[in-house]
Amino acid sequence: MNICQKCIVSGKVQGVFYRVSVQEVSLDKGVNGWAKNLPDGSVEIVLCGDSQAVAYVGEWLWAGPPYADVVNVVCEPLDYQQLSEFKIK
Repeated sequence: MNICQKCIVSGKVQGVFYRVSVQEVSLDKGVNGWAKNLPDGSVEIVLCGDSQAVAYVGEWLWAGPPYADVVNVVCEPLDYQQLSEFKIK
């Protein structure tokens, strides 16, 4: 089953290759979507794809790349969107 979710990741997640890392993990799992920095220092991420793959990436968001310090991840379901790539905005 395909799903989409939007996640807001807060902590030290800008300037530590967080968006590039989530893009790599997502593409490896066949998940499409996008990631963008928000003015408050958090990162907004949309993940769309197989529910198990989206769940895997959603769990990975808590770890992030080596220099990240994730404090919180809040995800909410979105209506499914057929996306063809993972973009960094």
